[in-house]
Amino acid sequence: MSDKLLFILTNADPSDAAVLNAVFAQAAVAAAMEYDVEMVLTGRSGALAQRAFANEVSVGKGRSAYDLLRDAAEAGVKFKICTQTQERLTGEMIPEIAEVVGGAYIISEAMDDDTVTFTY
Repeated sequence: MSDKLLFILTNADPSDAAVLNAVFAQAAVAAAMEYDVEMVLTGRSGALAQRAFANEVSVGKGRSAYDLLRDAAEAGVKFKICTQTQERLTGEMIPEIAEVVGGAYIISEAMDDDTVTFTY
């Protein structure tokens, strides 16, 4: 059985509350279950790595996308961003991003036999 979960957010609408609530909840629960959980922000979903954007996206009950992301990080989810997405950011990047990774990293992790990959 795999011990690592890799969440790749690439095509998900970064302002869709229903999607964000589901993805961040799944990642946080997996981390709480003591799985090794990484979430890579890339493509259009990379906007969530910008503090101003993440704070502006409402996900309901007075909470922002950044609140969900922080909750997941506190549960143990490790956040990464791909190089091209990081280079496109125009605002301050959130401090929860632990590492900038390239395409080779994403592919090698996704193809690893010990990793289960979810894409959104």
